[in-house]
Amino acid sequence: MQRYVTYRRVSTEDQGKSGLGLDAQDRDIRIYLDTYSPEPWEIVGEFVDIQSGKDDDRPELEKAIALAKKHKATLLVAKLDRLSRKVAFIAALMEDKRLSFRVASMPYADKFQLHIYAALAEQEREFISIRTKAALQEAKARGKTLGGLRDATMKRNEVWKNLADARAKKLEGIVKPLRDKGATLRDIAQALNSASIPTARGGVWYASSVKAVLDRL
Repeated sequence: MQRYVTYRRVSTEDQGKSGLGLDAQDRDIRIYLDTYSPEPWEIVGEFVDIQSGKDDDRPELEKAIALAKKHKATLLVAKLDRLSRKVAFIAALMEDKRLSFRVASMPYADKFQLHIYAALAEQEREFISIRTKAALQEAKARGKTLGGLRDATMKRNEVWKNLADARAKKLEGIVKPLRDKGATLRDIAQALNSASIPTARGGVWYASSVKAVLDRL
């Protein structure tokens, strides 16, 4: 029999009390169990945290993981960000050979694919943050009567440099291990393209663009 331990998380106390977010997670978990799980199956534990996904210290998640290991059950979550919003945290869970987990909304994704999805999601959140700061800086610069355009351009260039550095850092866990194992720049480019990971400009990878990322690292 396939055993599961389910884990749900909401970010605020209000969400926990009202059930906002929890119903949606319940629905996704139920769809996975009814559609994708081997039968018969059994839920041996259910846990809920009312805490930010940025926090690694979550007592109910720790209990869920411990119970899953004890019963050799699969930890089941509705979405990957319910486990954590940090790639490093998710990667650590993947390296734990005693723990198996599945993501209901990505029923066929293996660990490598989940790692890539986590990295891309983290990049997107960082991009949105940097883009917002850039927009505020440009708006402030436009309000200056002297040198406003030049200042705005310099700040915009600095933002894009920081964004490129941040994106390279997020890809480090993918490109560096491949490079360390002897993969050529062309091999790495093909691996990124096969995984549907776009470049910063939304294009395809070439050896030169992989080299640019490695140079930034």
